[in-house]
Amino acid sequence: MSEKYEWRNKEKAIYPTRQKPSIVELSPQNFITITGQGDPNQPEFSRRIAALYAISYTIKMAPKKAINFAGAFDYTVFPLEAFWTLPAGFSGEVKDHKEMLQYKMMLKQPEFVTPTVFAQAKELAAAKIPTDLVPKLNLETISEGLVAMQLHVGPFDNEPASFAKLQTYLDSAGYRRTSLAHKEIYLSDFRRTAPEKLKTILRVSVAKVAAPTA
Repeated sequence: MSEKYEWRNKEKAIYPTRQKPSIVELSPQNFITITGQGDPNQPEFSRRIAALYAISYTIKMAPKKAINFAGAFDYTVFPLEAFWTLPAGFSGEVKDHKEMLQYKMMLKQPEFVTPTVFAQAKELAAAKIPTDLVPKLNLETISEGLVAMQLHVGPFDNEPASFAKLQTYLDSAGYRRTSLAHKEIYLSDFRRTAPEKLKTILRVSVAKVAAPTA
């Protein structure tokens, strides 16, 4: 029997657990995604998270139900991730207008999860997912490219301090952000973890600052 694939051990550069900024070039990765807009503290956000996990665990647990996807292997389900942004032209404090937040939530998938596997898993998991959300689930290949990351420990509302630390690092290292959008990777289950103990990777797309010409 092959060894279980543990992303925590195999992909430390992608999922850093030290409070030290880092920069890495990411290869294209496959995710099951779902998009939405609104306050993440509201039930709709949780409903979409549940849909993501339902189909992802359907894929993982398929062998136990004698469903064998080609190339499948045992693995730990990857952590929840989400891209966050705001509508064009928005001005104001995000904390006061969380209903304006736009997100794409996702769970990374092993390489054997092809469009064919995804389509089959959708059918298998349909009874566990609200009917209106089934067509909103997609399998996407996402290329993030060059990114910078900072581990944030504590409540989500305190993230600005960690973003400031990351920005200081980028300035000193000669990089700049290429988008106002950012990604969050949730190493803790925020539904069950005390806010002060939450661990969240903050990730932004970056580019090297061009050297000044003589």
